[in-house]
Amino acid sequence: MEAPSRIGPLSLLIFLLASSGPVAAEKDGIDIYSLTLDSKVTSRFAHTTITSRVVNKAEEAREAIFQMELPKTAFITNFSMVIDGVTYPGEIKEKAAAQEKYSSAVAQGQSAGIIKATGRSMEEFQVSVNVAPTAKVTFELVYEELLKRQLGKYELMLKVRPQQLVKHLQIDIHIFEPQGISSLETESTFMTNDLADALTKTQNKTKAHIVFKPSLSQQQKEPGKEDTTVDGNFIVRYDVDRVTDAGDIQIENGYFVHHFAPAGLPMVPKNVVFVIDKSGSMAGRKMRQTREAMVQILGDLRPEDQFNLVIFDGHVFQWMPALLQASSQNVEQAKKFTSLISAMGATNINDAVLLAVKMLDDSNRKEKLPPGSVSMVILLTDGDATDGETNPKKIQENVKAAIGGSYHLYCLGFGFDVNYAFLEKLALENGGVARRIYEDSDSDLQLQDFYQEVANPLLTKVEFQYPDNAVELLTQDNFRVFFKGSELVVAGKLKSQLENSLLAEVKGQSSTQNFTFQTEVNVEDKEKVFQSPKYIFHNFMERLWAYLTIQQLLEKAVSASAEEKKSLEARALGLSLNFSFVTPLTSMVVTKPEGQDQAQVASKPVEAGEQGMDGGFPEPDFSRRFNLHCPGVSLVPTSALP
Repeated sequence: MEAPSRIGPLSLLIFLLASSGPVAAEKDGIDIYSLTLDSKVTSRFAHTTITSRVVNKAEEAREAIFQMELPKTAFITNFSMVIDGVTYPGEIKEKAAAQEKYSSAVAQGQSAGIIKATGRSMEEFQVSVNVAPTAKVTFELVYEELLKRQLGKYELMLKVRPQQLVKHLQIDIHIFEPQGISSLETESTFMTNDLADALTKTQNKTKAHIVFKPSLSQQQKEPGKEDTTVDGNFIVRYDVDRVTDAGDIQIENGYFVHHFAPAGLPMVPKNVVFVIDKSGSMAGRKMRQTREAMVQILGDLRPEDQFNLVIFDGHVFQWMPALLQASSQNVEQAKKFTSLISAMGATNINDAVLLAVKMLDDSNRKEKLPPGSVSMVILLTDGDATDGETNPKKIQENVKAAIGGSYHLYCLGFGFDVNYAFLEKLALENGGVARRIYEDSDSDLQLQDFYQEVANPLLTKVEFQYPDNAVELLTQDNFRVFFKGSELVVAGKLKSQLENSLLAEVKGQSSTQNFTFQTEVNVEDKEKVFQSPKYIFHNFMERLWAYLTIQQLLEKAVSASAEEKKSLEARALGLSLNFSFVTPLTSMVVTKPEGQDQAQVASKPVEAGEQGMDGGFPEPDFSRRFNLHCPGVSLVPTSALP
């Protein structure tokens, strides 16, 4: 099958090799005799366990490297190594508490494995150990994540690269969706006719089981050769049935989750101002790809939409004096204008965004914006402000005051020269999100993909309501906008005094009417659904609630005041420790037995350009890093890693 053009929300890479050269070329080196990837997905919550077993067949000690990728949004819950029968487990601690171990390891001059960004949505986890002759090592890593619905699909992507033939290689995926699975497909970049025979897929209304278990001969590129053909992406995409527009409520062990993605709603008109950086640093491929992407994006505007363009370097220019209807004639004129944009000059972000906001304000004041429509500004820039107002904090204050909660601001940072923390706060303070656009051959597709996520608003002012005496500890329960192809998720805890019925209402507005969706579920009946341990793991819904709560607390902290940030991070830290999640506020410490003062510290990276959390470790470069210091175990210096 052809390679997927886009990377999904859940990604996984396994990659094990010997330090002295490619494993496949070594007849008596590190041998991976078992590699299993086990993923259980229940109500969109994915629990993934990777287990790799290796043996040193050489007559001298050899180095084995365990390397994998996990989603940046995932939380590691456990990592352990079993060396010569002794287990070295991980323990989640507050970052500040782990700092002493970290500093001690550095002071002793111990080199370390490292986790850093290797792609657009992944972090690379890597650790190496010195393996004695005939000795065996088992690596096990576990992480969890809530799959996000994007463009109408959930996606689980496993990227498998053992780099040698593996006697026992198996991918085992269980999916359980009580709503019913409406579509399911698999795709692989390395699948051959022989490997296709090793893939089995079974499915009924609510469950799917996918197993990929190739034999040694099926893995071989050529008969008699050691090279493996298993090298690339293994992807599962699916969606679920939606019987009621009020969404689906699932209940397990006193916690509930409410998934909401109604179908068949009319599109809400949008008013969008595209703000495009044309400063000198955008010259070349970035500017060309931006022009190409804008031609496609403009072509996707609907006739009922309104739009305009602002381009800026050190000066700010508007295409038209006011917003225009997205008629075919206006769109074609905008395409011609966009195709002629050339890059030069400085970067005046402040005045460019404020001009875009003024355009929306003027149209709103003249009552030219359709009732119930969604108004947004989409900013694309590749660098820091160098002209006009250049103080990031002042720009944030100016933009927040100008928007006043009336519009959405989406910030796209092109490449790694941007201050991403600045763009992220700018967006989150104004009802939007930030996204990094990676400099690559498909940067134009990245821009188009992002636009598609926000191109089709269906509802605004969405509110989830439950009886006060029924639920507590709710995650976010109101949302400014719901987009086609996405999903809104609310989780919480049921109160002990709740009767055997839970009522829920979801209210929202379209451009033509107000909607109220209502559903009522039987608690006992819902809890019976999750009694098959084969498809779930214990207390998964409570962990789903904790995961979602932590993510939202950390997101709120980005744009909060200093005092509010401290409170939000304290709550997130408590949950991280209680549920053993490696988050930006915690670290995993693995201590050697017998009371030895030796430790391994694994810390969640933050996006390049972000300010570290209190107690965090310094970020020396633009990579997202996840440090593992393992005194007492021989590790490959980072400079020696491939």
